[in-house]
Amino acid sequence: MRIGMMADSYKPHISGITNYIDLNKTNLEQNGHEVYVFTFGKTKVYTEESDPRVIRSPGIPLLDSNYYLSLRYTRTAKKALQTMDVVHVHHPFLSGRLALYYCRQADIPIVFTNHTRYDLYAQVYLPLMPEELSQSLLQAYMPSFCEAVDLVISPSAGMKQVLRELGVVSPIEVIPNGVDLRHFHSPRPIARPKLGYASEDILLAYSGRLAVEKNLPFLLRCFAGIASVLPNVHLLLIGGGQPQIEAELKSLVAELGISQRVRFTGMIEYEQLPAYLAMCNVFTTASVSEVHPLSIVEAMAVGLPVVGIDSVGVSDIVVDGLTGFVSPNNQPAFTARLTRLCIDTELRTRMSKAAKHASQEFSIERTSKITLQYYERLLKEPGSKRKNRASNLRTILERFRT
Repeated sequence: MRIGMMADSYKPHISGITNYIDLNKTNLEQNGHEVYVFTFGKTKVYTEESDPRVIRSPGIPLLDSNYYLSLRYTRTAKKALQTMDVVHVHHPFLSGRLALYYCRQADIPIVFTNHTRYDLYAQVYLPLMPEELSQSLLQAYMPSFCEAVDLVISPSAGMKQVLRELGVVSPIEVIPNGVDLRHFHSPRPIARPKLGYASEDILLAYSGRLAVEKNLPFLLRCFAGIASVLPNVHLLLIGGGQPQIEAELKSLVAELGISQRVRFTGMIEYEQLPAYLAMCNVFTTASVSEVHPLSIVEAMAVGLPVVGIDSVGVSDIVVDGLTGFVSPNNQPAFTARLTRLCIDTELRTRMSKAAKHASQEFSIERTSKITLQYYERLLKEPGSKRKNRASNLRTILERFRT
């Protein structure tokens, strides 16, 4: 099968979506399928990119975000796209519109996975836009877009409910994001003395982008409370972000007086992540903007219990009291749960075993196989059904015509 993955950005940009595409591409290709990635960017910059199945169309760079603005593919990209058996879209606006425009005329089935809480991202990155306006725009676009594609996938039940609240009435299948668990089940941990830690220290880990929507100031304030009473507890922030965000977080760490207890690793190679996690005792995140965070699955696969906030994505993965704690969104409650895991060795051990076992549900082999079954089902569907959905395409393109 020839499968086209369409995304607004791809490697070397690091995000949950690019990681998802890369993992699924690798797994599907290992099973004999041809997987192409259609995205935007400077086509001759990535000299390390030897994969001819990654096809980029030029666009206007959006600051230093690694995203590019473009409303069309090159002729070469369009021609290649229209030879796919099925197309899987991972961003609904730029890539999504192009999928409808290019693939409908070629009668190619279109699958859409909603990876992002666009309702929350609009509040974070467009603070001057009234919340009611951003919500209204999403309610105007998402239902029609979802109706026009052939299959809508949500990585979690919580995200499915968010789509329903935006007015999406189309059928939605829940397929969790997958992880290549082989790299996380038995990694060799980094030797603690190399980073100045003792065997009796309790290491808390966060991994992911250092970004506004990750709610890291909340996490740092909670950790400061723990650090004031437990002298052997440390926090590792694994990952990088925009220089301004990193500088602001380091300034807050200094202000809270915990500079000796917090380590910023900076961006690391993905292959190194299991070793960093295996060195730690507990994984923690304060983000409430997730859909189905791979970082939590990766940590559980290593055997780390998780402390997070009750929210979409987090609560869909972590079983409160079994594989970790799901806390109300307030600082005292979150701090109390994290403190309990720091001081209760027996509880950490029990939750560690449960977390590792529960991670099996999210193996890339399992989730990719489920997705492939849906691809195959769509290919057997009569083309007349897709033609009926095409009527929604005209509505969308007219409404959002450039």
